[in-house]
Amino acid sequence: MSRLISIAAGVCPETDPASFVSAAAAAGWPACGVWFDPETWSDVVAAEVRRRLDDTGVVALDMEPIFVLPDGNGGITDVGDRLVDAAAAVGARNVLVVNRGAGDEQFVERFAELCDRAAPAGITCALEFLAFMTVRSLSGAVAVVDAVARPNAGVLVDGLHLARTGSTPADVAALPSSILPYVQICDGPAEMGPDPIADALDLRSIPGEGGLPVRELIAVVDPATPLSLEVRSARLRTDFPDPTDRARHLLDGTRRFLETSTT
Repeated sequence: MSRLISIAAGVCPETDPASFVSAAAAAGWPACGVWFDPETWSDVVAAEVRRRLDDTGVVALDMEPIFVLPDGNGGITDVGDRLVDAAAAVGARNVLVVNRGAGDEQFVERFAELCDRAAPAGITCALEFLAFMTVRSLSGAVAVVDAVARPNAGVLVDGLHLARTGSTPADVAALPSSILPYVQICDGPAEMGPDPIADALDLRSIPGEGGLPVRELIAVVDPATPLSLEVRSARLRTDFPDPTDRARHLLDGTRRFLETSTT
């Protein structure tokens, strides 16, 4: 399988970053995401995460999240500088950025600053759009990236949010591949229920087990673009309380899906 696939940090939200790397490696994943908790992250944590990545050969595809927020005084606030530096320390390739209430001009300026801080480490800043955040559409995310005009600025397409915001794989196909540093995939209900937060955090499923156009999305993404399995699932957390078992079950299901998608 030539395409890099990664298990997103949100699959095991209860697991600390270093242990998550170990679980991903033990399950056979070639790459994983790294969750940054500003309350607990430290140089010691970074060193342990880096050691486990180096020892296992697992790639750190991304680190998340940078939420850009209003500070209550007309400005904005976030942990972006710390997170970008942490991503550089562990060797993560991308950082995930979300606008959580900042004004449009403020956010464009801040996103550009984050890209500039990340550039020396070869890190891409990927802007995610979600129906319940400030950048709510694929076109809105593309507009921000165009305004920022940095070579390491990209759009993060999450297949669930793509569907929930009214866009389709055909819309993704119209984009240059260079704007997509990686793509998050999962399956889930064809229609969103009454709670969009629960939909995103609890009701996802392994590709092939729901009603989202996962095959269609993968088909329009460049074969060299990594895929991150963003399968946040309450059912998986209940059925597989051990993070290695959960990661292995997800990898097995993902491989079966990808194999049938290419035959």
